[in-house]
Amino acid sequence: MEQRKHTKRAQEVDAQTAARMVNSDDWIDYGFCLAQPDRFDEALAARAAELRRVKIRSALTVRPRAVLDADPEGEHFLFFNWHFSPYDRRQHDAGRCNYIPMNFGEAPGYYRRFVDPISVACIKTAPMDSQGYFNFGCSTTYLRAMIERAGILVLETCASMPRVPGPDNAIHVSEVDYLIDGGSAPLAEISATKISEVERQVARLIAAEIKDGACLQIGIGGMPNAVCSLLRDANVRNLGIHTEMLVDGIVDLIEAGIVTNACKQIDTGRSVFSFALGSSKLYRTIDGNRDVCAYAVDYTNLPDNIARNDRVVSINNTTQIDLQGQAASESCGHRHVSGTGGQLQFVRGAYASNGGKSFLCLSSTFDKGGQRSSRIVPSLTLGNIVTTPRTDTMYVVTEYGIVNLKGKSVAERANALISIAHPEYREPLERAARQQNLIPKGYW
Repeated sequence: MEQRKHTKRAQEVDAQTAARMVNSDDWIDYGFCLAQPDRFDEALAARAAELRRVKIRSALTVRPRAVLDADPEGEHFLFFNWHFSPYDRRQHDAGRCNYIPMNFGEAPGYYRRFVDPISVACIKTAPMDSQGYFNFGCSTTYLRAMIERAGILVLETCASMPRVPGPDNAIHVSEVDYLIDGGSAPLAEISATKISEVERQVARLIAAEIKDGACLQIGIGGMPNAVCSLLRDANVRNLGIHTEMLVDGIVDLIEAGIVTNACKQIDTGRSVFSFALGSSKLYRTIDGNRDVCAYAVDYTNLPDNIARNDRVVSINNTTQIDLQGQAASESCGHRHVSGTGGQLQFVRGAYASNGGKSFLCLSSTFDKGGQRSSRIVPSLTLGNIVTTPRTDTMYVVTEYGIVNLKGKSVAERANALISIAHPEYREPLERAARQQNLIPKGYW
């Protein structure tokens, strides 16, 4: 692990002093999710009139950014983003946020190999401990690699940030240039929405495929979390966790004693993740908890590493899938809505795992403007981004059933996916499949 070299202790400054280190045309990095700074952001926003073309990079924004509020026309700050939250999506729609494509597990390599040097990086951490370390808390991800590229490193400490065990989840004071006291404001939270009946039906089908000793990856969204809810009441034991994102549903399984990590081949006895986002209960649970471990995302997400555990079960949402099995999970036509994240890497890692399974789940239909449409389609919407190619898609699940596409011909795939579409759309889907020769003449 490369370390930044410093000869003196970090200097304590106020946010305004730190923000004055930014110049026009600089690259600034705010880090990932809960690591994004607040006081520095406000101080930098106050300098908007003095600056031009300052490029700010971040991901999964959970609180409004002052730099964007202060510059609605984008004359001073440009915002770049590795993965959209709902806030980032709205900023993108307004022309204020630009997506950077990535496979999440490759992000540390992007910083070390391809990203331009960063003029100033400012991230939120836990306060310094007795050994001189600042813990990254809930946002380990790519922060260590990002720091290596920073000309000036500023830490904004927050007393509410949990201290999470992990080999790359802290930085020593000797590597830090400046410190801002960020106070003790509560961390941003996201609360789980009420599980719908469709989500419950999908979750029930997936839960039936999960056996004792499986190692889970749970993606963001209602359906993956619904699986956790059902597993609490299922007769499944000794589950393991090796995931990108730690969510409240997993914490519930840990508290219920269903997660023991006893059957894992690596990190036995510990729940492994790269970032956490959820409720204050989740943050309290992981604070100083030696039964969890936060790793850099190139450890959690690279398929070769995922496959080191047996019986990996990967559960992720998708929003549209065509009759050949191409899954579009990050865009709505030309409108970008989220990101590739770790979906493809966990799909591949689960498949390569001994006894592993990957599930892409979706409701059969969606409503927009009072009009219902099928999520299973003959061809993807123009502009939609393929997140998981047809060659990688394994299990697909809707409320009408579950199908495995591995080893199936195009015609078999089309028929399988039609069988789990909403009944109203099955006949037109089959007609379209035959017109496009996905199902050839004479095929029954």
